[in-house]
Amino acid sequence: MAKPHKSHQAVIPGLFLLLIFSAAIHSLQGSMDIHVLQAVSVTFNQLGIPLTLMEYSDGQSAVFWEIRLPRMLMAILVGAALATSGAALQGLFRNPLADPGLIGVSSGSTVGAVLAMVLLTPLGWVQQMPGFWLTPLFAMAGGWAATALAYQISRIGKRTHVSTLLLAGVAINAFAGATVGVALYLASDDQLRRLTFWMLGSLHRAEWALIGVLVPLIVIPIFIIHHYRAALNAFMLGEAQAFQLGVPVQRLKWILISLNAIMVGAAVAFCGLIGFVGLVTPHILRLWIGPDHRRLLPACALLGPILMLWADTLARTMNAPGEVPIGILTALIGAPFFLYLILLRKKSVSEG
Repeated sequence: MAKPHKSHQAVIPGLFLLLIFSAAIHSLQGSMDIHVLQAVSVTFNQLGIPLTLMEYSDGQSAVFWEIRLPRMLMAILVGAALATSGAALQGLFRNPLADPGLIGVSSGSTVGAVLAMVLLTPLGWVQQMPGFWLTPLFAMAGGWAATALAYQISRIGKRTHVSTLLLAGVAINAFAGATVGVALYLASDDQLRRLTFWMLGSLHRAEWALIGVLVPLIVIPIFIIHHYRAALNAFMLGEAQAFQLGVPVQRLKWILISLNAIMVGAAVAFCGLIGFVGLVTPHILRLWIGPDHRRLLPACALLGPILMLWADTLARTMNAPGEVPIGILTALIGAPFFLYLILLRKKSVSEG
């Protein structure tokens, strides 16, 4: 790989600083004004450090510590999971259109989560399981099964045909939609209301217990995927070339598929369907810093959370005290922006 340009070396520190700024704006903005010194004071006191830089009310303490801070952390975790998943899948399948939504990961996770919430909850043995783990387990299993099925269908001999992969993803998404429709038809009125809002995507369920579940399910897979960044670079040359370079091609595919199913399954289980973050984020960064996964993966793990934080800030404030589902905003913003990227790439190809 070529030596990174000096401007590229500044991308990661710059994105990290932007992430801190975005997190601060996200946690301080809302229907109740909270000063940054009040937020710092609440954090110190909640951690058992008696330091008050600025006086605050009990209401401000509760809103910041119990609502906004967990929600900010969930936005960071989910954004990092979706963006990293998109970059890893695009590198694995050598296809810039591969993302958790297009090849069936998100829809498979949705099927698993909906089945757990609607059809399995009334069963006695399910009620014995911790509630926080039931839905994520089925969501991860559904995402893994959908991705594995799409991958196997697209295999012809020892090669993966990208066009077949995308067609398989379309078919799996259609089947998953029908399955979710059946589950919604069987749902009670209360389940139907909750599921409808959940499927539009939202971070409103954020609380400390859920953060404790999400951290290992997202952070550990991201670190493992980063370990394979050199292998993903080898995949850019083709599977045969990667194998000749010593990459265990088949084993690596299953590892990355499983890791993506875990991350996306956990994100979908708790936040519903949030589209275009995994598709657009790697595209933006490739135009900026190139396709080298040694820079692309950590940059995605920073830019994805930044996009999620600003989208959720807009979702919470544009119709306050109500909330716009974040999945609607990411689709409304992401789809036109992705079309713009396609036209930009088309123009560069025609000029070249």
